[in-house]
Amino acid sequence: LSTNTLWQNIGLVPQRPYLFSGSVESNLRYGKPDATDDELWKALEVAQAADFVRAMPGGLTARITQGGSNVSGGQRQRLAIARALVRKPAVYLFDDSLSALDTATDARLRAALVPHTRDAAVLIVSQRVTSIRNADQIMVLEDGEQVGLGTHSALMQSCPTYVEIVQSQLTESEALA
Repeated sequence: LSTNTLWQNIGLVPQRPYLFSGSVESNLRYGKPDATDDELWKALEVAQAADFVRAMPGGLTARITQGGSNVSGGQRQRLAIARALVRKPAVYLFDDSLSALDTATDARLRAALVPHTRDAAVLIVSQRVTSIRNADQIMVLEDGEQVGLGTHSALMQSCPTYVEIVQSQLTESEALA
């Protein structure tokens, strides 16, 4: 497996995604130049970015400055997520890429992602429990070492580090839900 083939099959969305100078559509078509406008809008809807893109002068043709400095951090993250969705890779890697989103947008985005990533492997790196609590498997790291692996409910019973993280972020009723 070549490095090029590997990267063609991974949709990486880093915590601080990079947008290129150009338009919204040129950023979304990066990696899939033949994507249709319908594919772009569908990805924007899933990424919870369609409303703010529609509000930008020109919509899909709206200008993006180098690095995406003319949009907020959360908007950059959502555009980068949409860019990954357009490619439809075999593996999605969200590296703390929901961190700039408020919890309501995070929840809507994660719910919308499920049907669109059903046939792919999805890896989410996150410090936010609400972003990962419904994952099939959660790996808990402490000082770079794995200290737990399992579902949310299993880790709540078996991993003191996970319990401590959950208790610091959620109320007791939220943690048990």
